[in-house]
Amino acid sequence: MITVQLLKNLEKTIKNGHPWIFRNALKPFSAAPGSVVTVFDRSGRFCCAGLADEGPIGVRVFSLADSPIDHTLFSQRINDALALRDRLGLRDTDALRLIHGEGDFLPGIVLDRYGRYAVLNFDGKALLSWKETIVSALKPALMDRGVDTLLFRRKKQHEKEVSVLYGCMPEGLVRVREYGMYLWADLVNGQKTGLFLDHRESRKRVRTLSKGKTALNLYGYTGGFSVAAGLGGALSVTTVDSAPEAIRLAEKTWAENGLCPEEHLAVTADVATFMKTGNRKKYDLIIADPPSFAPRKSAVPNAVRAYQMLHASVLGALNPGGVYIAASCSSHINGTVFEKTLQDAAYKAGKKIRIVEKWGAGRDHPVRKGFPEGEYLKVFQVEAGNTTAYA
Repeated sequence: MITVQLLKNLEKTIKNGHPWIFRNALKPFSAAPGSVVTVFDRSGRFCCAGLADEGPIGVRVFSLADSPIDHTLFSQRINDALALRDRLGLRDTDALRLIHGEGDFLPGIVLDRYGRYAVLNFDGKALLSWKETIVSALKPALMDRGVDTLLFRRKKQHEKEVSVLYGCMPEGLVRVREYGMYLWADLVNGQKTGLFLDHRESRKRVRTLSKGKTALNLYGYTGGFSVAAGLGGALSVTTVDSAPEAIRLAEKTWAENGLCPEEHLAVTADVATFMKTGNRKKYDLIIADPPSFAPRKSAVPNAVRAYQMLHASVLGALNPGGVYIAASCSSHINGTVFEKTLQDAAYKAGKKIRIVEKWGAGRDHPVRKGFPEGEYLKVFQVEAGNTTAYA
């Protein structure tokens, strides 16, 4: 048995459900990633059990009881996670998150479904030595639900490595349906596991807001927000992304949904440059979901400035009374801080705004009690003021 001991007063935080113990909060220890470790508090009493990992997270907490971490535990929790998705009743889509890591008491494990395919991904190295155990528990449950192929995605340095755990590698892109629209997912080379599944409800919201409007989708990726706006009745939609392959996929997705090609303008450009020098139009609806501006805590000050600059450029491009869907996926930027970036940007730009609604990821991304990092996605529906309403 490998034992480690807390250096910091974290007993309450752990008992309240936080699933990570950072290395600097533990006495120095040596354990291979994936090793089962027992954590004692500063007084030498049992605190929790988990798996050792490399990097800043020293231990991923799997149990607050002094019980085995084994095949039975993984099997039970995997079945619980899949049963929850069955109960959610998301029958209008065949693309959803089946296991949401910490939110399903399986720290570091992500499993996404794309029709007959599922994609497994691990955060950190702790789970690699448990891969066979996890797959043996997953396969029968997934096969019962019509998933006949399981892929494993792993990031090695700056490259993605994709392997087949069972079934067959997809031949090209995979088409999925979501609330009456079709999306193309690249399960091999795409971002995340293929799509940003956490924005399902956001795309649905955009569809309800788009009728008769001119729309701009920044950081468009596969064009999901663009298609939602088009199907919602937008007069015209512009998609901007710096990656040519993303723009090609956005155009393909637009066409797949039977939308008029003349109503969609796809632009390969850096968003900041486009907003500063390439855009000469005003829009009724703008969506901006940038990549994380704060991948680490030390990046927060720069991220705050980046969000403020983005908000200011968007507000300057909105027609009076227009709607701005502002999103942040940075776990180090909480909702309060993100809201303040909107308020500060509006003040500096001399714009009046009001926040109509806020939301996060969909129901298939549950959040664990005591783990605020689980609420990583923040989406705000912002209305730009006009002189009549905001005099």
